[in-house]
Amino acid sequence: DRVLEMVDGVEVSPMLVTGDTENRGTEVHFMADPTIFGTVEYHYDILAKRMRELSFLNNGVRIRLTDLRSGKEDDFAFAGGVKGFVEYINKTKTNLHPTIFFATGEKDGVGVEVAMQWNDSYNENVLCFTNNIPQRDGGTHLTGLRAAMTRVINKYITDNEIAKKAKVETTGDDMREGLSCVLSVKVPEPKFSSQTKDKLVSSEVRAPVEEVVAKALEEFLLETPIDAKIICGKIVEAARARDAARKAREMTRRKGVLDGVGLPGKLADCQEKDPAKCEIYIVEGDSAGGSAKQGRDRKFQAILPLRGKVLNVEKARYDKLLSSEQIVTLVTALGCGIGKDDYNLDKLRYHRIIIMTDADVDGAHIRTLLLTFLYRQMPDMIERGYVYIAQPPLYKIKAGKDERYLKDDVELNAHMLRLALQGSELVPGENAAVISGDALGELARSYLLSRSVIDRLSRLYDPAALEAIMDGVAIDLSNEASTEASAKALHAALHDEALKNEVRVVPSYDPVREQRSLHVERTHHGNVRVSVIDQEFQHTADYQQLVATANTFTGLIGEGAVIKRGERSMAVSDFKSAMKWLLADAERNVSKQRYKG
Repeated sequence: DRVLEMVDGVEVSPMLVTGDTENRGTEVHFMADPTIFGTVEYHYDILAKRMRELSFLNNGVRIRLTDLRSGKEDDFAFAGGVKGFVEYINKTKTNLHPTIFFATGEKDGVGVEVAMQWNDSYNENVLCFTNNIPQRDGGTHLTGLRAAMTRVINKYITDNEIAKKAKVETTGDDMREGLSCVLSVKVPEPKFSSQTKDKLVSSEVRAPVEEVVAKALEEFLLETPIDAKIICGKIVEAARARDAARKAREMTRRKGVLDGVGLPGKLADCQEKDPAKCEIYIVEGDSAGGSAKQGRDRKFQAILPLRGKVLNVEKARYDKLLSSEQIVTLVTALGCGIGKDDYNLDKLRYHRIIIMTDADVDGAHIRTLLLTFLYRQMPDMIERGYVYIAQPPLYKIKAGKDERYLKDDVELNAHMLRLALQGSELVPGENAAVISGDALGELARSYLLSRSVIDRLSRLYDPAALEAIMDGVAIDLSNEASTEASAKALHAALHDEALKNEVRVVPSYDPVREQRSLHVERTHHGNVRVSVIDQEFQHTADYQQLVATANTFTGLIGEGAVIKRGERSMAVSDFKSAMKWLLADAERNVSKQRYKG
């Protein structure tokens, strides 16, 4: 068993032999370097999405993702490769045909894998990957796929006179309506348009993709005539809808809706004409619109009330979209048009579009529908940062003449801490220097951060054990003797708790993982709850926070310690009681109102 530590790609020390093991493989521990990355926040959903992709793209690979902050865990062991990926994408949709099209092959050193299935939605969802790297903007592999689809399906439709009977002409866009597809290519030396690798520009990739897909798709249509008939029926229906949308668009254009002639009657417009200085609030209902109009600054703030439910554009075609009163009103107010031929973001009348719905279930639904519309029809508006969501406050806090609206519990706790620290000072002991101002604030924030860690981890670990660590009980799991000593120290710290609920701290060793740990076993009403403090937990930021707090507060409070706030004071024995008194004293003169949410 060997260990090698590196910093910035340079060895810190030579490779060390730590013992014998029968395990095989390499285990890598690393953290994002804050000197290189602008932000080092780890978002579980983003990581889970990427791990899921890799599990599908590398058939047979198992990936386990664990968040030690919240205890959330996922085990990605998906089978089926890109075919299984398409099944996963379509699992919440209604599939039109049972058989998933799948093609794989290699041509000129380029490996191609593709899976496709049509569903009853109206949007194209094609995921492109090169050497497991996603391309958001597609590239030459996507061009090859589309060319093969258009050529083969058009030939099939022509040979069977499907379009002729339906009296429509089909296009490539019609063929991709409702399509879910995963395209993965393996290229020896790929070229991308930028460092983010969002688009593949290797010209040699198009021909292999087009050839592999065309051959397999032609066979698929001939060998599965039932699926082919359903797919072609969907394409013909899309062509008819496109034709109807064109006629509806022409009619709407004649009425002046799409070119911004005339504004909706309910729009309370602003006086400013520079879009960069203007903002529009989309509010729910006429009553909300009335109160919003009273509170606005008419110089640069416009109000647009929308009545009733907004059309779900995810389940509606373009012609239905243009017949929706709310959608037409919104498009007219924004002034940038809609659709491939009429949309022009440069004509947008407001560069801040604020969605301000009620703080209830209906409001959340309407907000989701509006965001869906903007995402599907005007995505670059979101990408440029023009769209905002108004977040209704959860609390109103009044202290004297000062009124504050606070978004959530986090803001409430931060505000209450600010109030508690005003005019406060801590005398940590007789003849000790007074702690106040920023110094007291830093101590308070460090303590409350550790308290929030304990509250969050209490589902996974024994809360009393976590408090003991924060109070200074050192946990050393480096060898058998230190593990035994740590178990005794932790049990001694939990002894008072054991009077009510029997507790045991048992040292343990896992020969497979070669790790030592402490098992905290607590019996409550006959049920035994076991929480494990191991070396993995010791490597987490949460554990380090508890240890840092222990180092800060150990020995801080001595005999005769007093906490003061204004004219009031109280003798304290530890920082916990000091914080409890400060926050309670701050709440005495505060009026708190909680809104629905």
